[in-house]
Amino acid sequence: LALNPWDVVLCISGTIISCENAIVVVVIFYTPAFRAPMFLLIGSLATADLLAGLGLILHFAFVYFIPSEAISLLTVGLLVTSFTASVSSLLTITIDRYLSLYNALTYYSERTVTRTYIMLILTWGASICYGLLPIMGWNCLKEPSACSIVRPLLKNHLIILSVSFFMVFAVMLQLYVQICKIVCRHAHQIAVQRHFLASSHYVTTRKGIATLAVILGTFASCWLPFAVYCLLGDYSSPALYTYLTLLPATYNSMINPVIYAFRNQEIQKVLWAVCCGCFSSTVPFRSRSPSDV
Repeated sequence: LALNPWDVVLCISGTIISCENAIVVVVIFYTPAFRAPMFLLIGSLATADLLAGLGLILHFAFVYFIPSEAISLLTVGLLVTSFTASVSSLLTITIDRYLSLYNALTYYSERTVTRTYIMLILTWGASICYGLLPIMGWNCLKEPSACSIVRPLLKNHLIILSVSFFMVFAVMLQLYVQICKIVCRHAHQIAVQRHFLASSHYVTTRKGIATLAVILGTFASCWLPFAVYCLLGDYSSPALYTYLTLLPATYNSMINPVIYAFRNQEIQKVLWAVCCGCFSSTVPFRSRSPSDV
């Protein structure tokens, strides 16, 4: 096949995504202090994005060096599983943040740990099921006219994935609106109790809302174009439009480590310790709320 520059860009993006998220996975896996629910959810997100990056690399390698329909189904299935798990992990992190604020007094309990494992099982169970569909025969290899904008996925398969994304986005939007209300209420209560100036309360509230807006805005700007195009396009649509909408979606996996991991002070301490050559997995960390992550 003639080398497509867009595939090269996707492969390079996959390499960057893999490197970034591999660092997060290694840090969380090898640090016993990072066994709290919020770090498990961040680890789930990083694992999903790591698999997505590897999937992009493998897809490029198999398409141009080992072309095979069977292998293409495996790589596409891996990409569907990993990207679905990535979006679902973002939802679980949002739910965890909301519950940490709404049920602050009971958050640090065994109940939270159990809930976290249940969310992880549901996230990866559903993602794997979505990814297995093309391998189990739900593909368009024998009927090209039924293909979607992403071959060999069926149009109906991609529509289901897109509708699922919009449902996840709607839930996340509602939860972040509730989080904003709770943050504003808490900031006002603290300002009243400590006799802070109104300007201080305004600055604190504005920073909190700005952070949440960046998180949700980044997610929406990366995934919404591709999700909308999945509903509108079909097998006859120009491949250029698919690349133009799919590339920003992959950037979400590149940005996630920066937003959810590298901004965390505990993870920063471990990374600095590793860089300085004085890493110790037994270093104690101050327990933080997911809303701080």
